[in-house]
Amino acid sequence: MIPVVAPLTGTVVDISIVDGDLVHEGQELVIIEAMKMHHAVTAPEAGIARLDGIALGDLVSEGDALLSLEPSAATAAVAETSTVDQSGIRADLAEVVARHEVGLDAARPEAVARRHGTGLRTARENLADLCDPDSFVEYGALTIAAQRQRRTVEELIARTPADGMVTGLATINADVYGADRTGCVVMAYDYMVLAGTQGKQNHRKTDRMLDIAERHRLPVVLFAEGGGGRPGDTDASTVSGLTTPTFHTLGRLSGLVPLVGIAAGRCFAGNAALLGCCDVIIAAEGANIGMGGPAMVAGGGLGTFAPEEIGPVAMQFANGVVDLLVPSEREAALVARRYLSYFQGTSPQWTCADQSSLRPLVPENRLRAYDVRAVVTALADTDSVLELRSGYGAGMVTALVRIEGVPLGLIANNPLHLGGAIDTDAADKAARFLQLCDGHGLPVVSLCDTPGFMVGPAAEETATVRHFSRLFVTGANLTVPVVTVVLRKAYGLGAQAMAGGTFTAPVATVAWPTGEVGPMGLEGAVSLGFRRELDAVADPAERAELERYLIERAYQHSKALNVASTFELDDVIDPADTRRWILAAIRGWELAERPAPTKRRPFIDTW
Repeated sequence: MIPVVAPLTGTVVDISIVDGDLVHEGQELVIIEAMKMHHAVTAPEAGIARLDGIALGDLVSEGDALLSLEPSAATAAVAETSTVDQSGIRADLAEVVARHEVGLDAARPEAVARRHGTGLRTARENLADLCDPDSFVEYGALTIAAQRQRRTVEELIARTPADGMVTGLATINADVYGADRTGCVVMAYDYMVLAGTQGKQNHRKTDRMLDIAERHRLPVVLFAEGGGGRPGDTDASTVSGLTTPTFHTLGRLSGLVPLVGIAAGRCFAGNAALLGCCDVIIAAEGANIGMGGPAMVAGGGLGTFAPEEIGPVAMQFANGVVDLLVPSEREAALVARRYLSYFQGTSPQWTCADQSSLRPLVPENRLRAYDVRAVVTALADTDSVLELRSGYGAGMVTALVRIEGVPLGLIANNPLHLGGAIDTDAADKAARFLQLCDGHGLPVVSLCDTPGFMVGPAAEETATVRHFSRLFVTGANLTVPVVTVVLRKAYGLGAQAMAGGTFTAPVATVAWPTGEVGPMGLEGAVSLGFRRELDAVADPAERAELERYLIERAYQHSKALNVASTFELDDVIDPADTRRWILAAIRGWELAERPAPTKRRPFIDTW
C-alpha cells in the first residue's frame, strides 16, 4: 500500500474519488483548503484508492494520512490511457488571445482599407519596418479609451484598441551592433483610432515608456501623427489636464538618449509638440505639421483652413523644422534605423573612396567655388553620410558620417552660398548640431572654408550678433573632441567659430595646401589696410595692379604653409591623409564606454 498524506494543514473541501476507484498517476484526489486557497492532492502513481474513512469537512494536519493506493495489474492500462491533452487552449487563455487580436490590423479590415486609401500605412506596419524582426514586445495592448461613461466596454474594445497608441520595446540594428546596444522604446499613434488623438490612457502609456527609456537609457522613436489632445475622454477626475507629465518627461530625456520623431499625414497640437521635442524630425512627403490644427485655428478666430494648408512639409523642411524629408512612411522607418545606428557604435564593415580623389576637389584657383558635399562624400566611408536639415541654412552642411566605421558628426561651410560666410541660419544650424553631437558623444569634424560671418544691414536685421555667438558659447562647452580641417579660407571670427572658438580648442587643427588663414578676408584687409596707398594712385589700371600685388603678398603671408611655420596650425597635410589625421586625433575616444554615466549637457536645444 502506498500512503497519500496531507501536504499542509487545512480542511478537506472536496474528494473526487470513492473507495475502490482505479486512479492514474497525477490524478486529482482530494482538495484541501488553507487560507482561502485550494490545494490539490494528486496520486503519486497509479493504483486502487482506499479512503480509510476521510470525509468532507475534516481538519487535517500536514503529514496526516488521507488515503492509500493499492497496486493492481489494471493500473498499467490506466497509465497508458490517462495522458492529458496539452494541445487545447483553456478558456481564460483564449479570451486573452482574442482581446489581443482585436487590436491587430487583420481584425480591422475596413479601417485599414480607409487608411490605405489615403496613401498612408498603419501604425503596426510602420513599426514592422522600424523594429528588428520578432523583437517588438507591446506594452498596454489591452488598453481602451477612457470613455466608459459614453460607450460600452464592448464598443471601446472594438473601436479604441490600445487607446490609439501602440507602444513597446524592440531592438533596432541588433544584427550589426548586438542586442545589448540596440534596445529602443518605440511608440506610434494609431490614426485609425480617434484620429490618433492623445487620450488619458495613451498619455499614461507614453509616460510609462518614457520612464523606462530614462531608467534604462534607451533611445525613443515616436511616430507622431495625430490631432492633439482628445476632449472626449470622460473617465477622469481632472478639469484642465495640465498636470499631464508627458511633455515634461520627454523634455527631460533630451540630451540623455537619442530622440527620433517621425511625421506623416496630419500632425497637430500635442502630437506636434512631442515631435518638436525630438532630436531629429523625419517627415514623409505630404505631411502637415502645426502647433494648431484647423479646429484650433478656427476656434481662435483666425480663419478657416483645410488641414493641408497648415504647416505643409515643404515649408517645414525649408524653415528647419524637419531634419530629413523622405518620400514615404516606409522610408522614414528605414532612415530612423539608419540614424540610430550612428549612436550604437562602430560599424564592423566599411569601405571608402580612394583618398587621392580629395586632392583636386578644392580648385587651385582660390576664387573658384566648389561643392563641399563632394568633399564630405569622398572623405567619409562609402554610403555613410546622413545630412540633416539640408533644406535649411544653406551656408552650412551638417551631417552624420563614419570614418573607418567610427560614427562622427561633421559640419562644413558651403562656399556655394555667400562664399561660405556664416549667416544667422547657418550659425543656428551648426550650433544646434554641435549640441546634438556633444549630447550623444559623437566627435566632430569641422571642414572650414569661410571668409567670416555675414555682415551688412540686412544681416543685422536677422539678429546675427546673438545667433552667431551661439557658436562660441556652444563650442566652448563641448565635451567631445573636435578636429578642424581648413579646406581653403579660414578668416576672422567665422574661422574661430568653426574651431570651437580658437584654433587651439580642437584636438587637431590642420589645413590642406589650399588653406589660407588670417584675421579677415584678404581683399577686405587690403582695402582697409592699404587705403591710403591705393587712393594715392590716380590711374584705375595702376590702382588695380597695385591691389592685385598687395592681395598676392597678403596671400603669401596667410597661406597655410606660412601660418604653420608659426605653429598656428598643427600641420598642413596631403588631403589624402585627412582620414588618418582625424582618427589619430580621436583615437581612444571612440573606444570609450558609452553612454556617459550622466548627461553630457542638460538638454539639446530644439532649434
